[in-house]
Amino acid sequence: MSQPVVVSEGLCKWYGKVVGINELTVDIPPGVTGLLGPNGAGKSTLIKLLVGALRPSRGKLQVLGQKVWRNRDLLAHIGYCPDHDGVHEDLSGTEFVAFLARLSGVPADKANRRAEETLDRLGLADARHRPIGHYSKGMRQRAKLAQAIVHQPDLLLLDEPLTGCDPLARVQLVKIIKELGDEGKVVIVSSHILHEIEAMTDEIILLYKGQVLANGNIYRIREMIDAHPHKIEIHCDDSRALAKYLVGDQSVHSLAFSNDNVVTVQTRMPDQCYPLIANAALDNGFKISGLNSPDNNLQSIFKYLTEDRSPEGVAQRGTTGGKR
Repeated sequence: MSQPVVVSEGLCKWYGKVVGINELTVDIPPGVTGLLGPNGAGKSTLIKLLVGALRPSRGKLQVLGQKVWRNRDLLAHIGYCPDHDGVHEDLSGTEFVAFLARLSGVPADKANRRAEETLDRLGLADARHRPIGHYSKGMRQRAKLAQAIVHQPDLLLLDEPLTGCDPLARVQLVKIIKELGDEGKVVIVSSHILHEIEAMTDEIILLYKGQVLANGNIYRIREMIDAHPHKIEIHCDDSRALAKYLVGDQSVHSLAFSNDNVVTVQTRMPDQCYPLIANAALDNGFKISGLNSPDNNLQSIFKYLTEDRSPEGVAQRGTTGGKR
């Protein structure tokens, strides 16, 4: 699929006087897209609109080229992993997943086999015949993901799927979500934890108070925040000598020292500055033991985009919002 999977224009959802989604206009393409924002940003509301659990108050919304509200045929092509625990605790893992597989259109004679295969893939082979009421939180999350993918949907909507998982389970689930994207599935996964989204995809939608602050590639968004120079932290055996080499170049905006072995460069021209640092090491024999950009991540992007929501601040940041 080359066309956007989700198309919304002026989408709004109100709960009485409370605004859940406010004039949201965005196109979501195939692949894995991270839906990022703090609690209350509108992530769950948007996912429930996409799955047809909520009716839009105003605006246009299409999923896989079809309207969503009261479209039962479309639901067979969507997998939904909610943020709450809506599981039947007396059912075994296999029974739970097979039951929901049948509701999603899987024939009865294939539902059990599909359920067991999916639970095996998610690391629940040894627990699939145990009641879900005896599962840990992380195991329940994997069972919920299993029921979302068992019918092999075209679109997966995953609302905070890593909540409650231990570190090993998180690594496994991130790997599976990335695999699903590589297999051609369209995955929209929400989280308020920045590094979780970064581990799954570079394509993000930043939500704040029901509006899109920015969407697209993480690094492209960072480039557009021109009010904030990029920071490059360099660990070097002679940071002051390295700084003397760098200071005269037009790509270097400023320099700061943390200690004798660490210098932080600020630049508005990172594509020129990184080769400059490499050439400095090669030409002068500097030993660089570490190189990273402490603000080239979602944490800094989110901070920059939300620290000033005044009209002047929005105008200064330019075109980070809107369509890709």
